Amino acid sequence: MDTALPSLPRKGRGAVSNPTGRYETARRYATDDGWGLADAPLPRLATTVTKDASRSVIARNQSPDLPFEQSINPYRGCEHGCVYCFARPTHAWLGLSPGLDFESRLFMKPDAAAVLERELRAPKYVCKSIAMGTNTDPYQPLERRERITRQILEVLSAFNHPVSIVTKSALVTRDIDILSDMAARDLASVYVSVTTLDRTLARRMEPRAATPERRLETLAALAAAGIPTGVMAAPMIPALNDMELERILARAADAGVQAAGYILLRLPLEIKTLFGEWLETHYPDRAARVMRIVRETRGGRLYDARFGQRMSGTGVFAQMIAQRFDLACKRHGLNAGKWALDSSRFAPPLATRNQLALF
Repeated sequence: MDTALPSLPRKGRGAVSNPTGRYETARRYATDDGWGLADAPLPRLATTVTKDASRSVIARNQSPDLPFEQSINPYRGCEHGCVYCFARPTHAWLGLSPGLDFESRLFMKPDAAAVLERELRAPKYVCKSIAMGTNTDPYQPLERRERITRQILEVLSAFNHPVSIVTKSALVTRDIDILSDMAARDLASVYVSVTTLDRTLARRMEPRAATPERRLETLAALAAAGIPTGVMAAPMIPALNDMELERILARAADAGVQAAGYILLRLPLEIKTLFGEWLETHYPDRAARVMRIVRETRGGRLYDARFGQRMSGTGVFAQMIAQRFDLACKRHGLNAGKWALDSSRFAPPLATRNQLALF
């Protein structure tokens, strides 16, 4: 569209633009009305929060390449603003954009802990470990005020229910008291995602997440508290951060972690355009090279959604990343043993308002 204004990056935000969601019938564009508004500085993009009155909080999946069957996401959208986040397309289901809307128009589930307790007390409930942080970060900035993740952990702890967490936030250390107690019962583990050690790259790519050094400090604090702790070097982006893989694993091992994982960059649905736009804005000198290698790892396309390949890719570059990862893990003693969270301890506590439970 000739009259559409070019998208410009906003301070503190990851996505460059705010494209219309794929389910919408109309497309919206910013245009100059002739009053010179295109030359004015972009206004600050405020974050808004809406209550999500979900009737259930446990999401279930049957994906064969995921290590969990149950998950909980206290929030929809994520203020961390990671431009590569594979959860961005889910905002289109809400009639919103996977772009700036995803990181600025958030939804929270204030009754999540109460709903979770009801689901765990269902007679037919079968205890299987619950994952948190699989879609949006449970410790994003909003959690500091709302404390929904902490309330969920309190319920899980009371029920002796296992949980695994993935986060980019140092805020997880606030809950070390609960997590260390659960870990002593083989009920908790935490992975911290460390994508890069370069603060400049991190600020552009993950603008409101913790700095790389803070994440390494978080790993050390969790490990020192006796919590099974791992590092996720994810995503690995060709020609942008993949050269840091060994250094990330080495720094994490020095922090005391026991396990590690990685995921090759995924670009499903709208993320293809959003990430390409971000590259052209911040790293135009290497944008074409990055996308070329991504295609090489996805059979000539920008994404391959097939189970077993979507996380690791195929081809020479993907194989090289896998080999480098395995060698670095062996060098630092990572993934030497498997964690086994204990589901056998699960036992609903006495309901305080259920007098019949006394008989």
